[in-house]
Amino acid sequence: MSRTDEAEHWFNAVYAAVREIPPGKVTSYGHIALLLGEPKRPRQVGICLKHLPSAESGEYFHSGNVPWQRVVNSKGMISHRGAGSAERQAEVLRDEGVEVTSDSMGEFYVDFGRYGWFPVELPSEVSGDEEEDERENQDVQ
Repeated sequence: MSRTDEAEHWFNAVYAAVREIPPGKVTSYGHIALLLGEPKRPRQVGICLKHLPSAESGEYFHSGNVPWQRVVNSKGMISHRGAGSAERQAEVLRDEGVEVTSDSMGEFYVDFGRYGWFPVELPSEVSGDEEEDERENQDVQ
């Protein structure tokens, strides 16, 4: 089943916003929703990232150019999306230099005070040069 135009626009907006998160930084699903003008839609941000196509898909936005790993929940915790998913996300973040801790329950956390990225606006909206920002984000992994 194909997405509606509205849903496709939302998915693309989420992916484009996530691409602006700098390496070594993280933000929350809710902050991405807020930056997109939809502060009550953090779960929908998570759904978009859950359905991010693989790098091999041939889609414009995919796991090779959208840094999905840089988005966590509002407590700084990595959300579980299936067996091994939180561990994988923690590993990818650690590869970027982000310190990820775990508790006795096996939950993974990132310190927002140290690694948080919470701008008031997306950098592409501030600079006004979306084309340049797009070029800079071409190789995000």
